[in-house]
Amino acid sequence: MPITTSAKKAMRQANARLDRRKPYKSRLKSEIKKFLETVKTDQVKAKALFPKTQSVIDTASKKHIIHKNTASRKKARLAALIGKAAENKPAETKKAAAKK
Repeated sequence: MPITTSAKKAMRQANARLDRRKPYKSRLKSEIKKFLETVKTDQVKAKALFPKTQSVIDTASKKHIIHKNTASRKKARLAALIGKAAENKPAETKKAAAKK
């Protein structure tokens, strides 16, 4: 526990900031997790969900929950997942067509 007055105030401020940031951080993690699960199962829904996920990441960046470069990196990696999923899907249909 802090002893000095300034340390006590610093602890109060840190806790207040933590309480303010928590909902944004939680929503960010939830949206990314939901997006990753959707990419595995349904690429069409993932494409529709991507703008919402991107918006949540941008909001977290704007409110200084995450650094702007971290936000950019996360968005780029999620976009790459959509691209990979799109590349894999036509390849699978070509294989299925070749078997027929």
